[in-house]
Amino acid sequence: MTRPTAQTWPIGVGLPQVQGTTPDGRDVTTAGPAAWRPVFGEVADAGFTEIDLFTSHIRISDLDGAGRDSLLRTLGEYGLRISAVPLARRSIIDKDPDRAAANLQFALDTVRAAGELGVGLVCLGLHQPLTPAQQEAHWFWLAQGEEDPDDPAVWASAVEGFQTIGEEAGRLGVQISLEMYEGTYLGTSESSVRLKTDIGLANVGLCPDIGNIVRLHQPVEDWKAMLERMLPHTNYWQLKNYLRDHDPATGAYFSAPAPLESGYINYREAIAMALDAGFDGPMCVEHYGGDGLSVSATNRDYIRRILRAKLEAPAS
Repeated sequence: MTRPTAQTWPIGVGLPQVQGTTPDGRDVTTAGPAAWRPVFGEVADAGFTEIDLFTSHIRISDLDGAGRDSLLRTLGEYGLRISAVPLARRSIIDKDPDRAAANLQFALDTVRAAGELGVGLVCLGLHQPLTPAQQEAHWFWLAQGEEDPDDPAVWASAVEGFQTIGEEAGRLGVQISLEMYEGTYLGTSESSVRLKTDIGLANVGLCPDIGNIVRLHQPVEDWKAMLERMLPHTNYWQLKNYLRDHDPATGAYFSAPAPLESGYINYREAIAMALDAGFDGPMCVEHYGGDGLSVSATNRDYIRRILRAKLEAPAS
């Protein structure tokens, strides 16, 4: 398969901040095109041709055949296509067994819907719903969230669940990507690679969303070390950046969202590393705070500039 060019590389926008209910309280998923068009129109106006359709916004698994056809037609009105479907905070090893089982079924239903829509990738994670403290914090990552237990039986349950999802996805020609996120079995590069290796399916890869890690107010892995370990297993990449500082005198940390080109992670170097590792999957730009859509559009253009420099540079 030929690697995309700088101009054709799928770079979708992720909008985790977009709500799944309309201002008057209706469910966006079932409200249909009238509720979908405002977001799709703004995404297209920002210059995007791909959108990463978070399930917190629209649940493709809850649409019947006619609803999915309507979704594709509405996206087409704006020249948009779905590059990936990320599931939001639906851990298949939730400590509540009923919720864990429901989340596994939701993932399977989403994978099947993605296959019917011709969407080639679904992104999953093990992060759980925000705690009350996280919901009240200025930035949710400043408060302690739920963490996966140090329990081999729960690890085995995660492996088995992702194998079930991955096998179903494989039958439909869908890739599964596992998102890096703190406090979970995908919270470090080493643990992420070990989980992917234990799952052992070719269509299950990693999403090295290292922005989720560098924003933490604590010591973290070096960003280059994380990428060096994870990029050979990467099939999808959510990219965001943060300012990060540490005062050794007080032990205080600082972080805040930043455009890709202005933050702590050097994405010019990171993208070069990804290309050297053979990465050719879809990318997703997202940004918390302020006008996230406009910052994401700036990030998209920045990525394309780097791709042009790296892919179209004359041979020395």
